[in-house]
Amino acid sequence: MPVVLTELGTVVPITNVTVQTRVEGYLTDVLFTEGQHVHKGDLLAIIDPRPYQVLLDQYEGQLARDKAQLAQARVDNGRYQRLIKQDSIDAKTARDQEFTVEQLEGTVKSDQALVDAQKLQLVYCHIVAPVDGRIGIRAVDKGNYLSAGQSGGLAVLTQMQPISVIFTLPQDQLPQVAEQLRATGSLPVEAWDSSNTKKIADGTVSVLDSQIDTATGTVRLRAIYTNTDEHLFPNQFVNARLLVKTLQDVILVPAASLQTGPSGQFVYVVKDDNTVDVRTVTIGISDGTRTVVSSGLKVGDRVVTDGTDHLRAGAKVTIPAATKTDKPDTPAGTSAQ
Repeated sequence: MPVVLTELGTVVPITNVTVQTRVEGYLTDVLFTEGQHVHKGDLLAIIDPRPYQVLLDQYEGQLARDKAQLAQARVDNGRYQRLIKQDSIDAKTARDQEFTVEQLEGTVKSDQALVDAQKLQLVYCHIVAPVDGRIGIRAVDKGNYLSAGQSGGLAVLTQMQPISVIFTLPQDQLPQVAEQLRATGSLPVEAWDSSNTKKIADGTVSVLDSQIDTATGTVRLRAIYTNTDEHLFPNQFVNARLLVKTLQDVILVPAASLQTGPSGQFVYVVKDDNTVDVRTVTIGISDGTRTVVSSGLKVGDRVVTDGTDHLRAGAKVTIPAATKTDKPDTPAGTSAQ
């Protein structure tokens, strides 16, 4: 008998990115189609790079000028150091030249940083996909002026394969699920549609949240699905059926055979002489059709499943399957499995 927990879940992408620009400027090219699947590194759009190229040229010229000044200062410093050894120049002049060289080395380093930063800005003019995924509806059209970190970005890029379903588990059921996860590492989870009538996908769960939500008394789990057919869609509501374990060698009875009395659950057991006896039972889990009986029955016992309103202890019954004609009010029975 499989122990299955059915919980309401929501399809959540493992990665969901708003594609942003890190520089400002006019959007000159949009190179993607809405709904297109893209790969990490694919070029999506281009910001007008010309203002940044002009600034880069300026910084490169400034760097070249300062490098030339540094080279000249180093030549002068070398000459001053030879003259100071000959005591042919003032020591302060020679020392000042050393400081001049160090200052120009710092200037050249600063110029190089400006050049590198501007090259980076030119890279940022080319907006690329940060992850694999499906790109949504475009938020900005070609020709618009974009600002860095603009609200809404350029579009939303959603990872579709694989995808996850996040669902909650009541804290009372947490111990058995956590125990099975520790023992097996992962548990199978089926995703069914919102009406719980059609299976959508098969996945596994291996992650428990780190804490229980005190407001709801539940803990979150994340199930992963390959979603190659993309039947799972972000923010879709699904029913997650978590298979915790399968009970072996248990007695099962039809759920319709169980009755409730003052002493708890009981069934009508059909004896060999076709009379019924009331048998109190202890039940376990149920899947709606079958129920586990922990005590009170043995394998092969026949229990009444229909017409129980007409029964009492010691009443004689007729099994429809054993007669030629069925009577409307005849109690029906089945054997415990």
